[in-house]
Amino acid sequence: MLRNIAKSFWLLFFSVVICCILYPLVLWAIGQAAFPFQANGSLLKGPDGKVVGSLLIAQPFTKDEYFQPRPSAASYNAAASASSSLAASNYALRDRVARVIGPIAMYKSGPKAGQAVAPDIEGWFGQDKFQGNPHIVAQWADLHNSLAQAWVSADPKNGAYVDDWTKKHPAVVAKWIKDNPGTPQPKAADLAVVFFESISTENPGKFPSTVTKKGADGKDVTTIEPVNTGTDIQSIFFDMWRQEHPDVQLQDVPGDMVTASASGLDPHITLQNAEFQMNRVVSKWAADMKRNPNDVRKEIEQIVQENASAPWNGIIGEKYINVLEVNLALCKKYGMPPTQ
Repeated sequence: MLRNIAKSFWLLFFSVVICCILYPLVLWAIGQAAFPFQANGSLLKGPDGKVVGSLLIAQPFTKDEYFQPRPSAASYNAAASASSSLAASNYALRDRVARVIGPIAMYKSGPKAGQAVAPDIEGWFGQDKFQGNPHIVAQWADLHNSLAQAWVSADPKNGAYVDDWTKKHPAVVAKWIKDNPGTPQPKAADLAVVFFESISTENPGKFPSTVTKKGADGKDVTTIEPVNTGTDIQSIFFDMWRQEHPDVQLQDVPGDMVTASASGLDPHITLQNAEFQMNRVVSKWAADMKRNPNDVRKEIEQIVQENASAPWNGIIGEKYINVLEVNLALCKKYGMPPTQ
């Protein structure tokens, strides 16, 4: 019996040594020797020599000088890879797509063919009517309570703005509490709908949005103010504008520009997506460097083409670019974008 136990012990010992020590060490050695870049996460460094990200994981870019990745249902969090799982009938998905399309949509035909829709959305919004009824912002909040609450919770500045509003409208808040006795101490998000109804009445044709101005000390100061122009108007109210203009023909938008990948972390976009963003990227870099936009466009298009690839070395599939790789190439050529 002891002999059998000893054999079993040695079998377990060698199995552990081989599977848990030798095998991982061999793979690690091969990886470090033959594929060090891939084995260490495919990490890329910025102009300052510091690691800025991985070729394998998408990350958000906020400046207009950069190409933007696909939307991410995981908020670009590699530890929370996931799809949105939203059905096509879910208004949250419709809203997310509309917010992407609004600022970039262009007319397909007619006298305005090739022109941006955004200015017309702003002009329509300023009339403060939807389907013949006044107070468009109040209607938006009443129709989509969850979106109104999401706006309040999206940024601490938004919540603080609502808190400040509550102090100036105690009667409105008191009436809300009376109508909702189960919430005697409402938070900012709880008051989202009544807040937007009040804003819509006091500031017709305007929506609270982030505004950056120069302070007395010359530094930029960011506040929330009611406005009737800007990307918030163009994105949030594009869907309502579209409902009132169903016959208008708009140019098609690349699918990967408005849909998230299954992982939410796809680091690539198609060449069609990159081309759709080209005007914004080119105009911003040209303005930063005070150069001719046509010359800058040729250079950026060359950078995109040099970094384009397709699956299996082009044998199958359409070409795409790695967003982080191309944005780093732009920084290498033009330097870092100015701080705003």
